[in-house]
Amino acid sequence: MKKLFFLLCVMLSFFIVQAAMAAQTIKLGVVTKPGSAQNIVAEKFKELVEQRSGGGYEVKIFHSKSIGNETEILQQIQMNTIQMGVITGGPFDTFNPIVRVINYPFLFKDSAQADTILDGPLGQEILDDLATVGFKGLCFSENGFRNLTNNKHAVKTDAEVKGLKIRVMASPLHKAIWQALGANPTPMPWPIYTELEQGVIDGQENPLWVMEVYKFYEIQKYMTLTRHVYSPHIDVASMIWWKTLSPADQEMIRKAMVEAAVFQRKDNRDKDGARLALLKEKGMVVEENPDLFSFRTKVAGLKDMDLFKEPKVHALLQKMMEASK
Repeated sequence: MKKLFFLLCVMLSFFIVQAAMAAQTIKLGVVTKPGSAQNIVAEKFKELVEQRSGGGYEVKIFHSKSIGNETEILQQIQMNTIQMGVITGGPFDTFNPIVRVINYPFLFKDSAQADTILDGPLGQEILDDLATVGFKGLCFSENGFRNLTNNKHAVKTDAEVKGLKIRVMASPLHKAIWQALGANPTPMPWPIYTELEQGVIDGQENPLWVMEVYKFYEIQKYMTLTRHVYSPHIDVASMIWWKTLSPADQEMIRKAMVEAAVFQRKDNRDKDGARLALLKEKGMVVEENPDLFSFRTKVAGLKDMDLFKEPKVHALLQKMMEASK
């Protein structure tokens, strides 16, 4: 009897140890398909966390809109249904207006300036403020500078934008930008290939990698290198989940995401030259030197709109504009 009791105790201890050693699953949501900018961050993060945790964590990536659009993914992160996400800046608009600051048109001169500012105190101010709406802001990875495409005609000046039906993210600021330019902005969730192909919308605006990965060269004839908005991804975790982690695990996860973001930003920029060449080869007509002064002039008044009237948002925008002069 004693021997049986001893064996039962040994077996119970074994199962307790095994349960303790079982990997914790981190569910991470992205709306895009493999090969996309968000996925590159997510996959690098998965590699680093699983390696550094020694099997303590398993990262499960939900991609290709399998759990909803970006707004829906953010809602799930708030509720801790999933733990993390790599999300375009625009959809945060309706959760916390402070994010509008980084989507302000023609704010950053180039990628190096964007890195300096977003990786510094001003960027951290945005990440920290996301805690007020249930997110742990970890860092910024990159979507890239956004460019206009359409299937109607070439665009060199702001006047040629007039009347174009342009798909935009679910973001009041992005809608306001294209209204100011005279377009007909149409908020629409991702993906949008079918809508472009069927002519439901005339065009869209996104970084070069999107044109390549989603084969927009098949359905969009004209591209203008407007670079009108530098579009970061904000890499976030559920604050509910984050508070359950030990300080050591928090730091390991934070560092892994920062490294994944730096890796992805370099990867994205290194490929842009080849992407532009490919799009031209595929038949897109590219306007490389548009009249950006005309575009900037049309959107210059956005800083005085109600979108930026909240004191902390207005103050941060002023600091960002000063830093990026």
